[in-house]
Amino acid sequence: MRNTRLVLTDSANRYHENMSLLLSHAELMPPAPGEDVHPSLALANSAGRQDDPKEGDLLRTPERATQWMIERNLAAPDVELYDYCSNRLREFRRAVRGVLGVAATGASPDEQAIAAINDAMMQIPSVTLLAWDGQRGFHARQKYAETQAVEQALSTIAADVLNLVTGEAAAMLTQCAAPSCGRFMLRTHARRQWCSTRCGDRVRAARAYAKKNSRTLT
Repeated sequence: MRNTRLVLTDSANRYHENMSLLLSHAELMPPAPGEDVHPSLALANSAGRQDDPKEGDLLRTPERATQWMIERNLAAPDVELYDYCSNRLREFRRAVRGVLGVAATGASPDEQAIAAINDAMMQIPSVTLLAWDGQRGFHARQKYAETQAVEQALSTIAADVLNLVTGEAAAMLTQCAAPSCGRFMLRTHARRQWCSTRCGDRVRAARAYAKKNSRTLT
């Protein structure tokens, strides 16, 4: 017979693990400016803040990667991803961050990152179909193979990277100035430094704390 104390301990551990997961979802950073129109920004920022593991990697598991894709209309609601799929998304994210980092800072480009973007745009066959609905009327719709959900998402994101870094929005692309944040965003005005009010509040609080400590020491 299993020790009752161990059973209670296991239950308590699972409870706290579940609560931690719920809290991490509740405390996720709000979308950075530009994520709503650029899936490449959303992918680049899906790793969360670099200095706070509570923010979590939105692609850490197949389940979370599936949810991330569906919420951004990059996959059908009934799609199911596996470990291999979420691994591919995370690998592609590194390439996207590399290219966006070059565009934001003017650093030398990583040829492998550029190649990964181009490969993603070429790897999936598609056909343009004529479609109609009551809101848009006639319009063009891209049709992809139903079994290539990840390839379709990568192709869509890669095309968005191309449009972002070669278009007018490239001049607004930057990284959050908060230490260890690392998220990309589009400046909504010239003086904007933070990807969210949370980052701005953290920086101001840190400055106030440092100033208070310096006065105490003197």
